[in-house]
Amino acid sequence: MEYVDARRDAIEDRLREVVAAVEPMELEDELEHVVLAGGKRVRPTLTLLSAEAAGGDVWVEGSNGTTLGPHGKLALDFAVGVELVHNASLVVDDIIDRSRLRRGTESAWAAYGHGPAIVASDGLLGEAFELFSADPRAMESVSRALVELGEGEALELVDQPASEGEYMDLARRKTGALFRTAAELGAIAADADPATIDGFGEYAERVGIAFQIRDDVLDAVADSDDLGKPVGHDDAMERPSIVRVTGESPAALTDRARAESDGALAALHRLDLEDCEAITYLEDLAVFVVERDR
Repeated sequence: MEYVDARRDAIEDRLREVVAAVEPMELEDELEHVVLAGGKRVRPTLTLLSAEAAGGDVWVEGSNGTTLGPHGKLALDFAVGVELVHNASLVVDDIIDRSRLRRGTESAWAAYGHGPAIVASDGLLGEAFELFSADPRAMESVSRALVELGEGEALELVDQPASEGEYMDLARRKTGALFRTAAELGAIAADADPATIDGFGEYAERVGIAFQIRDDVLDAVADSDDLGKPVGHDDAMERPSIVRVTGESPAALTDRARAESDGALAALHRLDLEDCEAITYLEDLAVFVVERDR
């Protein structure tokens, strides 16, 4: 895990730098509360791993140890941007759900009120797009993901999925789209060709759908203290989840998540990539999102 921990440490350091540069200080405090309260950092780690797997010179060994390589700064900025977008969406989710807990601490609206929380969400998006502006392809990828995410949120509010197919489309929009762009951004930072960028996107979208299915299962069966947020929330709010839509057992639904994970691995293995450690961890990630217990 030292390999992945080093990348997460780099993400945390850059997140702190970006947040510390925000003005005014009141907004910085709110963004810090949202962004630095913890989290698995799955999406930004996916960006860095994808950049490395796509052949990018993200890290180089020098006399002073490992430093960012030619593609490293761009990949790290894109990774941080993805995490900012993700956190912006969580702020809005918590307002819609009236959830007072996020990652074991107060959600943004519970801590600061609805208005400041919305301002914080907008601030996160603004900081993110400044990071993405270095490459038009990045802007296009993220903009597409935000359209999908917004449409997914709207569908969830006005129309409950009535079938597994409708649920899967919602999961693709709400979760898969941002996973897709996280991996695409890594390949873009590595200056990969369009087919490779799309292949990483397909891999990550399936990982994201598996992640969402597992999230729904955990909401139904996990302990609130272990999960770091309220459980049973989907059922109480009558929110769409694969548990509600299918009525199947947690074990059966975990098998469905595993099938998406297998599809992700197949998409990754179709790419013509040189063997490297990053690919191993991308494979591990596809397994982790299904087996995780929080």
